[in-house]
Amino acid sequence: MQVSAEKPGLKRALSPRHLNMIAIGGSIGTGLFVATGATIATSGPGGTLLAYALIGIMVYFLMTSLGEMAAHMPVAGSFSTYGSKFVEDGFGFALGWNYWYNWAVTIAAELVAAQLVMSFWFPDVPGVYWSALFLGLMFLLNVISVRNFGESEFWFALIKVITVVVFIIIGLATIFGLMHGVESPGFSNFTSGDAPFVGGFQAMVGVVMIAGFAFQGTEIVGVAAAESKNPSKNVPIAVRQVFWRITLFYILAIFVIGMLIPYTDPSLLRNETTDISVSPFTLLFERAGFAAAAAVMNAVILTAILSAGNSGMYASTRMLYSLAMQGKAPKLFAKVSRSGVPRNALYATTLIGALCFLTSAFGDKVVYNALLNTSGMCGFIAWLGIAVSHYRFRKGFLAQGGRLQDLPYRAKWFPFGPLFAFALCLFITLGQNYSAFMGDHIDWGGLVATYISLPLFLAIWLGYRFKHRCRLVKYGEMDVGGLRADEAPSARQLLDVPVGARLDLK
Repeated sequence: MQVSAEKPGLKRALSPRHLNMIAIGGSIGTGLFVATGATIATSGPGGTLLAYALIGIMVYFLMTSLGEMAAHMPVAGSFSTYGSKFVEDGFGFALGWNYWYNWAVTIAAELVAAQLVMSFWFPDVPGVYWSALFLGLMFLLNVISVRNFGESEFWFALIKVITVVVFIIIGLATIFGLMHGVESPGFSNFTSGDAPFVGGFQAMVGVVMIAGFAFQGTEIVGVAAAESKNPSKNVPIAVRQVFWRITLFYILAIFVIGMLIPYTDPSLLRNETTDISVSPFTLLFERAGFAAAAAVMNAVILTAILSAGNSGMYASTRMLYSLAMQGKAPKLFAKVSRSGVPRNALYATTLIGALCFLTSAFGDKVVYNALLNTSGMCGFIAWLGIAVSHYRFRKGFLAQGGRLQDLPYRAKWFPFGPLFAFALCLFITLGQNYSAFMGDHIDWGGLVATYISLPLFLAIWLGYRFKHRCRLVKYGEMDVGGLRADEAPSARQLLDVPVGARLDLK
């Protein structure tokens, strides 16, 4: 049995606080600080709340599914490994490369977003200089050691969490008339015009797509499990806490924005994902009397961008390392430094992140949108892989005589959880750019930019399947034994004997 997390090199140096903040840091970013304004303007406060709550439920089931597998089998390339072991080898191969590309390209997108933020303070400085500076910073945070990455991510994420908490406290105080000099609108913004639901079902579907992208990053905790201390104990804790914290932040923040800013406010209507310098957070802080709100919020947004890029560099590096360990990527990417960092994989990932320098040739917003479109679909493909892998893992585990009480963490509501998550995620995946079909003419350029990742994933999967003649793994033949990170491998695990099979050591 191959257990990459236990091979010499990777270090189990991430503590529970690191693990929690890694997942939070990867998912609280511009989707919360910037895009929420546009979503409320599109579907109203009620429609936006409902859309984010629905995605929050889906993410809950995905996180519990991932938590069950990661606590039982903590490996660096969790999605790729689980897909290979529980579904089919080609499926795992495609999932691994899809996830590496997803976060490697996201690094480039975040660096372009950083250019837009820095233009708020330094409009005359070429954005490419800022991308080079921040790419170098992310590289340094990842190249030293995994603990150094975990510590930096903890503080990055903590700044964001504190900002959201302060925002919610001030917002609620304003709503209930506790802020001196600031008049409370009561529930008038929730009931004025077409509120709380605006634009009908079609508008809410569009917000569901945006909300799904905003929550991407929570799954990084599954990758980090391989380098966490005692994952059988700490991964379940992270899964439980991360979901509730993120859902609480998003739902309460959207509620506050919807209560205090009318959905018809021009500031929300012009607030697009690419307009990083404008945020509903900034608007509320300014109206509460904080004169320096714009500068402070831009600094927080910059922190959020760097945090997401930092997490993405870690996740994509570990995925490429895992693929190399499984023989699905060049072996040179499996080499690790003395401090436990797969530096060759890090070099390759950094090179993809350098796509941000294309902004000097094509303009920042053009490249930013193109990178976001190509990477957004990849995240949903990874989520689909988690749901499918967990459904088959649980079936295989029980088919081989495994007992649920022996699992370090058990996902609730099985099989409804993974089936619901799969169905909703598939709906979001296929509906990413439904608006391209709504006009008089089909927007072929938009369709290609949005959906190109889907046929590429299928081509990689089916190509590998046909070349290596892979087949669906039968429940009775799955390698579901796992290796507890806090235990030594048993003879059964070392010999790769399935659970429930007869073990003969003669």
